[in-house]
Formats: sequence, structure tokens, C-alpha cells
Amino acid sequence: MSILIMILLLSLLILVHEAGHFIAARAFGIKVEKFGFGLPVGPVLFKTKCGDTEVLVHAFLLGGYVSFPDDEKDSDIPVDSPERFINKPIWQRAIVVSAGVIANIICALALVMLVAGWTKRLPSGDYEIYTASISAPKEASIWSSGLQIGDRILSVNNCKINNIYSLVTIVKNSAKGNGIISQEVIDKNYNLLKALNPALEKDEIIPNKLSIRLPKQKETDIITMDKYAAKGAKYFKREGIKLDENLKSLKSELEGKSVYISDGKYSLYDVAQAISDGVHPINIIVLRNGEEISLNPIYPDEKGLIGIGLSSKQKMIETKTPIKIVKKSTKYLWDNTSMMMYSLGQLFTGNVPLKDMHGVVAITKIGGDMIEKTGKSAGILLAALISMNLAILNILPIPALDGGHLMFLFIEKILGKPLDDKVIEKISSLFFTLLIILMIFVVFNDITLLIKK
Repeated sequence: MSILIMILLLSLLILVHEAGHFIAARAFGIKVEKFGFGLPVGPVLFKTKCGDTEVLVHAFLLGGYVSFPDDEKDSDIPVDSPERFINKPIWQRAIVVSAGVIANIICALALVMLVAGWTKRLPSGDYEIYTASISAPKEASIWSSGLQIGDRILSVNNCKINNIYSLVTIVKNSAKGNGIISQEVIDKNYNLLKALNPALEKDEIIPNKLSIRLPKQKETDIITMDKYAAKGAKYFKREGIKLDENLKSLKSELEGKSVYISDGKYSLYDVAQAISDGVHPINIIVLRNGEEISLNPIYPDEKGLIGIGLSSKQKMIETKTPIKIVKKSTKYLWDNTSMMMYSLGQLFTGNVPLKDMHGVVAITKIGGDMIEKTGKSAGILLAALISMNLAILNILPIPALDGGHLMFLFIEKILGKPLDDKVIEKISSLFFTLLIILMIFVVFNDITLLIKK
């Protein structure tokens, strides 16, 4: 039942988008020949007539369209008829093309406001993270840090913590001796070594059996992440230099020593790299009895564990008055849309691989699970965000999408005449084919994801 509800919500979003085009077209006196649910690929499942518009349901349900007389070669509407799309002013055509996107935005806001008015609250997306248990070995640094069960974790290494993912990611990437070090820390440790051993040059191989002094307090990387990575809007990728096997071996040899006796294989800079791959402190600020407390540094083990259990509680936004419903719903949509646009940018720049791109199949399953676990309001909010996602994707200046049609209208405005129909048709057909291929690829990703789960 929950998956069925999600399918109905997604269908509603497609209908809303196409209805936007339909209403705008009819408002300007443009005839709509066809109103299609699904893409015109494969068989037609259902066909009927509504006024002078043919309504069709296609087997390939991932999409929708409206068709004007200009799109139908056998249309009996005269070429110079005002009912044709092409015979309308550019500004009217631009509104018709944009109307689907506008309809999706209005729908998204309406859905969020529905939940805000119905439940009197909206999820903030921010969680309060608490220490639920401590189960580390007796020698672990967690015991000397001052952390207590029930402490609320506010920040880790200057990264505001509002979900478990960000905390776990920082700790995992702070594993002891993980072989990744920054150039900045290497340079700092080299300067410390150079000050203690001024006679040696940077890349000079240290003579065999020569003793060199090692710094007592070595510089180490402190792992953190920006707000986008902390929210999961982009991948957290640990940047740095990876030690090769020889330097890892040297690192093991140097651990716990204040003096290194050279074996004639390494330079002072090699030693700087080796000593830089050490422990990575976790600096935590907690809230306890209304007071913010900075704990002593905690050092994860080689597996990136510190030995605590966590619990979380999502902060909710109250929407008990009409003014708050409007203001908080708008902010909720704005904040989430900003994150979506950032994530989309990460996809286009290649920071998010295409294999992690998912579509309607995965969304339906995830949405169905959300409805089953947390109620219908969660599914409605997800539908609202999908509606905004549809709006964003459709407005991109890609032929075969609404943004592509707007691009052609913009070119027409500049040139003073429309592009040749055959040129537009060829470009649109190419991108339409690419769009279908992309959809198939996304569905494959969705199915692969569900099989793995």
C-alpha cells in the first residue's frame, strides 16, 4: 500500500507538470492536440477524448507531454491559425514552456504547506546527537577525554554535528596511521626536523648509522568537513598524499622514538612524511546541563573507532499558525532545494559518479519505506522535493527539456527569426534519444541498488 501511495504521488507530479503547460496554452488560445501521460515509446495503454484534446496513457510511464498542432504533421489546423503555438508572441510561448516548471514549484510548496498545516510541524533535517554508551578498552583515550553518557555532541573538529553520518565519517577518516597525509602537515614536520638537524638537506640521503633527532610534538592532520559534505550533499573525500610501502615501514620503525639511526635509505623529507602519518585527534565540544564543554582530544584506533554508541533525535519546526506555515514551509523548500542544486552541480562536475544517480524506481521504493516507517507526511514531503527536482531538471537548457525550448526561444529573440524546424527537430531528437538512454541507465542503477539491499 505504501509503494502504491508513492506511485500515485509521483504520477500526480507528472500530471501537475503537464497540466501547467496545458492550462497556459489554453489561456493563450493554443490548441492542445494531445495530453500524454508517459513518453510516446512503445504501446498506448489507454486513449480517450476530453473536449478537443486526445488523452493518452503510454506503457513507458516515466514522463509526460502535451502536443500542439505544430507537433502533429496531420493536424487540420491551418498554418497561419492563432491556435498554433508558433504563431504566438515569444513571451507567450515562453510562459507556456515555463508553466510546467512553475506548476511543479507551486505544487511542491502546496504539499509542504499541507504537511505543515496537518501535522503542525516540519522536520528540520537537523538531529541532536547524544552519547548513548561507552564501550572502549580501558587504555582508550575516550576515558580521559571527559565524555559522559548523555552528553549532546555539538561539534567535532569545528564541524557542526547535526547527524550521525558526519560524526562517523570524521572519526573513520581519523583512523590511526591510515596512510593519508596533507602536504601542509608534511611541510610543518619537515621544518621541525630541519630545526633539530640543520646540517642535513631536504632530499639528501641521510648517511648510514647517522643519528638524527625527532621532534617530541609532531604535527598531525585534524580531519573535518564542510557543511555540504556534513549534510550528505557531496562525497567526503580525504585529500592528501598516500605513503608507499617503504615509508609505511619507516613509519613503524620511528614510532615511539626520539632518535632515528639511519640505515642509509631515506632522506630527511622521507622521515618528515613518515612521522606525519600518526594519530589524528578528535576535538569534541558537548552540551551538558546547559553548558558547552570542550573535551580532551580523543584518538581513534587503526579501525577508526573510539568506542561509543550514539542516539539521535530530530529537531522539529513548529508550524502552529498560518504565518508560520507559510514562512517555515517556504524556508523548508528553499533549504532543501539549495542542497539539491548543489548535489546536481556535484553530478555535473563529476564529483558524484553516474553510478550513484537514481530515479523513479529507487524513489518509489525509498518513499514507500518512508511512508511505512514514519507515516504519510514523510512521503508527501518527499513528493514535494521530487516536484522541485523535476522543476530544476526541466529548466536546464538541454534540448528535449523545457529549458531547451526556452533556449531556442532566446536564440529566436536574438536572431529575430526562429531556427529552421529541421535543425531544431534533429537536435531535439538526438537529445531525446540520449534522455531515453539516460533513463534506462538510471533504472538499471535503481534495480541494482534494490538487489544489493
